[in-house]
Amino acid sequence: MSAATSTGRSAAAPAGTSAAKPAGRGAAPDTAPKSVRRRNASLGLVAWFVGVVFVLPVLWMVLTSLHSETDAAKNPPALAAPLTLDGYREFFGAGGGPSPWFSLANSLTASVVSTLLVLLLALPAAYALSIRPVRKWTDVLFFFLSTKMLPVVAGLLPIYLFAKNTGLLDNVWLLVILYTSMNLPIAVWMMQSFLAEVPPALIEAAQIDGARLPAILTRVVAPIAMPGIAATSLICFIFSWNEMLFARVLTGVVAQTAPVFLTGFITSQGLFLAKVCAASVVISLPVLAAGFAAQDKLVQGLSLGAVK
Repeated sequence: MSAATSTGRSAAAPAGTSAAKPAGRGAAPDTAPKSVRRRNASLGLVAWFVGVVFVLPVLWMVLTSLHSETDAAKNPPALAAPLTLDGYREFFGAGGGPSPWFSLANSLTASVVSTLLVLLLALPAAYALSIRPVRKWTDVLFFFLSTKMLPVVAGLLPIYLFAKNTGLLDNVWLLVILYTSMNLPIAVWMMQSFLAEVPPALIEAAQIDGARLPAILTRVVAPIAMPGIAATSLICFIFSWNEMLFARVLTGVVAQTAPVFLTGFITSQGLFLAKVCAASVVISLPVLAAGFAAQDKLVQGLSLGAVK
């Protein structure tokens, strides 16, 4: 009986083929994972290429800052030229030039203070537009965003005349006010979307416990929306640190910022490329340090609400 059954099973198999083997170690691997791995490898190569394209100018700037002015001005560039720190020494005033410390301090003061003021004003506004929405809150948001559509040059002359008549020219606190007003619409727009992800049940529970609005903002809303607050503050800090038009027109010597100080190395005579690259590297370090310190919060904040 068993022999007949075995014979029948053998006869049932197609000619020229062997009987099907159970899936195991000898089974052929599935082609789907291999295609997925191939696609991931291709995407990885594209990501590396894009990253190198973005990082290459920065690396080129750092390398140029470590060359002498003669080697930095050669065409084609001398990649194997000897390295030196003369550009950094001249930037920090070792060659008898002006010191950059006051300009760096002015940029740090204007950027940090204006960012803190923006957060202080944007958090209640975003709370009112997201968690406790006012009437026609979408129109309010578009009004905030429309203020960024005005060209900065169009308001430069009235602001200059106002600063001149009020004695605020060459004053770092004027830059603080301007940077706060410039970054506030963007901060309100960003934080509105971040605060919209806060569960209303937590706020209602805090209100039942007797918490007032300041306590709700600082103890309930702010900890939950901290990634979004960090992303907003970093963007506002970068915008304030890099701003040069208002700083160039409204400041002189006392309130001169780092970007304005950087333009002083560009002259019509002589070589200045290595000094400018060295100054650019030093001035970029605070922004890079802030971005590196808050990179996890930045990624979380910018992706908050993107995936439900």
